[in-house]
Amino acid sequence: MIETIALYKDFGTEETFITHVIKGISVTIQTGEFVSIVGPSGSGKSTFLNLVSTLQKPTSGQILFDNVDITTFKEKELAEFRNQTIGFIFQSHHLFPELTALENVLIPASIATKEPEFTNRARYLLQRVGLEQRENYRPNQLSGGQCQRVAIARALLLKPECIFADEPTGNLDQKSTQEVFELLKELNKELKTTIVMVTHDENLASQVPRTITLIDGRLQT
Repeated sequence: MIETIALYKDFGTEETFITHVIKGISVTIQTGEFVSIVGPSGSGKSTFLNLVSTLQKPTSGQILFDNVDITTFKEKELAEFRNQTIGFIFQSHHLFPELTALENVLIPASIATKEPEFTNRARYLLQRVGLEQRENYRPNQLSGGQCQRVAIARALLLKPECIFADEPTGNLDQKSTQEVFELLKELNKELKTTIVMVTHDENLASQVPRTITLIDGRLQT
């Protein structure tokens, strides 16, 4: 379970100009939920996602994972928690162009010095996302949708409890968008992985079981 309590995030300083981006958000996301975060441009969607996924630190407030307040963690503790608990999918797939699909999926295991024991899982995940015949292809040999599928497999490699996705279909055409989204829904249902997805696509948001709406940095109820 993920819970935020009176979460605030400001940017700037008193000497320059302070911008209040996240303004006291308290919300709970249950384990295994698929949640979309929506709102107009500038509403704080990506900033909120970055806070909850530990990529940024809040100005004040608490972020609890299974009742453990991660805002108290030192940087080393936070890095370990992030590596063990969280997977990321971004609008751009961020694949390394010189690496094959399989090698790109294995990057998190390489960082954790566990690559050999995860090779079979990487191959399974490529099969699961429909790319078992493409494991030796490089990104320039794959379509945009296929590259995003590789990114999804990479995010799942270390068996994270939660996937945070920031506009994961933003660079895809309509067909690829729906295919990637259907894959995320299937994986959420099959693996029980919590998925929190920022999207501007109202059609996708309408297909997610629960939607959280932000307006001007505040939670709309």
